[in-house]
Amino acid sequence: MTNTNNKNHLSSVRNALRMLKAFSMDEPEKSVSELAEELDINKSTVSRTMATLASEGFVYKNPDTNKYRLGLAIISLSGIINNNTDIFNESQPVLNRLVESCGETAHISVLDNDEIIYLQKVECNHPVRILTHVGKRNPAYCTSAGKVLLAFSDNDVVERVIEKGLKKFTKHTITSPTKLREHLEEVRAIGYALSLEEFNEGVCSIATPIYDYTGKVVSALSVVAPKQRLNNRKLKDITQKALNASRAISERLGYWR
Repeated sequence: MTNTNNKNHLSSVRNALRMLKAFSMDEPEKSVSELAEELDINKSTVSRTMATLASEGFVYKNPDTNKYRLGLAIISLSGIINNNTDIFNESQPVLNRLVESCGETAHISVLDNDEIIYLQKVECNHPVRILTHVGKRNPAYCTSAGKVLLAFSDNDVVERVIEKGLKKFTKHTITSPTKLREHLEEVRAIGYALSLEEFNEGVCSIATPIYDYTGKVVSALSVVAPKQRLNNRKLKDITQKALNASRAISERLGYWR
């Protein structure tokens, strides 16, 4: 294969991956035109690539709307990942007990491309009305899970997030780079993070770090609750339960303090 052909092949693969990543829970179906405009790719290229992906089961074309959505091949691959991911396997029983104990929804998140992405979610009987789901991305600097993961990351990760801009979501969002750096130092010192209406009005969360066998923070456990259900006493109680749960998951991953 010549260098030119090789570059064209790599470009096609990259475009196909970008198209797959363009779908989300909020936008599960997209047309060729929408994908082309969003990704700045020629419509004919998008059309050919989506047809190829459809032939392999990675996307499905809705005959009524002529729009594409992710196919069953993606579900199959995600199942393989979940079944072979240590964090997923080891956290499930601990999360179930935590949610039963505190009566609030819990998540496991990781840092990806300077945002958090939810790997796992266990809902309580009366969940908060916010859009969180497995695979959902949220900003790191104003969510409790994100702040835990940033606090235990290298400084260049934090600076990269700051350089992208600290958008104000509520009146409680930290938008000052200096204040964010100071806040993350405090999170690292106390070992957990709070987000008190920083991302969504009326919604609070508590997050604690999960360590792997090398002592590195690899994910965060977070508990989300509406402000009206979270008085000081319950906040303290959930924080301790979250710390115990993340410690239990860390130990299941081989971590030993």
